[in-house]
Amino acid sequence: MTTGFWRAHGERAIYDSPWVWLGQVDVEPPGGDRYWHHVVRLRKAAVMALVDGEELPGGLVDDGEEPAAAANRELAEETGYRAGRVEHLVSFQPMPGTVDAEHHVYVGGDPVRIGDPTDPAEAARVEWVPLASVPGLLAAGEIWSAASVAALPLLLMKRQAEQRQTGTAG
Repeated sequence: MTTGFWRAHGERAIYDSPWVWLGQVDVEPPGGDRYWHHVVRLRKAAVMALVDGEELPGGLVDDGEEPAAAANRELAEETGYRAGRVEHLVSFQPMPGTVDAEHHVYVGGDPVRIGDPTDPAEAARVEWVPLASVPGLLAAGEIWSAASVAALPLLLMKRQAEQRQTGTAG
C-alpha cells in the first residue's frame, strides 16, 4: 500500500500529435484501487505580462527553448515589443490530474518597440492598460484566459507589497 502519492503504473495513448496527447494512465490513489484515468497533455506554454499589459501574450514553448525566451518571443510576435528585463512570476497547471499543461508566466519590464507584430492574428487587441484597471477588467469578464486570471492578481499583490516596502504609491 502506498500512502500520500498517486502511483502511475503505465499509460496508453488514444491520440497523439505535436500539440496534444490524449490517453489513459493506469493510476493507484493512496489507499485506493487501481483504475484507468483519462489525461490530456498539452505542450508547455509561456506567457508574458509587459507592465502595463492586459491579456498576456503567450504561446507554446518550442523544443529546446527556455520558457522565458518563449514568452519574450511570443510577446514580440503578438505585440511588436520585447521585454528588456524578464522576471519569473509563477508556474502553474490549469487542471492538475486531468490536463497536464504546464504554464510559465513572466513579467517583462523595460519594453523595447521592435516593429509591428509579426503574428497579429493571435491577439484580438493590443493596447496598454494601466495595471490599476485589472481588477475591474477581471470582474467584468473582459480578461478571461487562464494564465491572465491566475497571474494578474498575483502581479497586483506583488506590486502592492513592493510599494508598501518602499513607501511609494502606485
